[in-house]
Amino acid sequence: MDHQVVQQHGSVHSIHDPRYVDPLPEWLFDPEALARRGLIDGTSVGRNQAWFFRLADEPLVLRHYWRGGIVARLSPDVYVWTGRERTRAFREWRLLAHLRSRDLPVPAPVAARVRRRGTGYRADLVTATIPEARPFDECLRTGRADGEAWYRVGTVIAACHSAGAWHADLNVRNILLDAAGTPWIIDWDRGRLRRSSPRWQTANLERLRRSLAKDPTLDALAQTHWQQLLAGYQAGSTPSRIR
Repeated sequence: MDHQVVQQHGSVHSIHDPRYVDPLPEWLFDPEALARRGLIDGTSVGRNQAWFFRLADEPLVLRHYWRGGIVARLSPDVYVWTGRERTRAFREWRLLAHLRSRDLPVPAPVAARVRRRGTGYRADLVTATIPEARPFDECLRTGRADGEAWYRVGTVIAACHSAGAWHADLNVRNILLDAAGTPWIIDWDRGRLRRSSPRWQTANLERLRRSLAKDPTLDALAQTHWQQLLAGYQAGSTPSRIR
């Protein structure tokens, strides 16, 4: 990508977009340092906490990489080092940069940092936030998302799939709607580019449908509007893209 600066200082590796920040300060990845500077606007809730802040009036979000499942009990945030370009942070940064170059509605990557220690590493990612965007499930519960919103979500998923972009956890919380009702897909950790195949594309859609089914209110809405999402998906896909 054109807009990238890759650096290494000892055991710390980083990549950043100089259009957002340059040079890259170490404190950008430190929530306490951001708070001391009065930059933090808020935090997300849940296991994977994120910190929302502003830098030169640009709204950004900092996310630390945490492990899930049973392995998290032994090592909550340390991953096995297999090379800088294979780290979670670098892979997500580069995937987002590629998808943005295809004009897809995903967050802009700002900076990523990897701190290596022996055979392991910890990582952080900073991305641009989507102004006035709310999670799809919240929009559904508050009546902000109508049938047309379901259709638009389907077209956006189809656009990502057409670009070969596989999302590792396509669920109702990882889809946002901005003030104009445009859908965005976030949290591309572990995502990757794949050769087009109806098999994984359909599996992605089924994962989203299961996330809706977990909540009775959302499931009832999905039973009414899911076909509209599929219609939007079909409109943005070739006939072989969905079964």
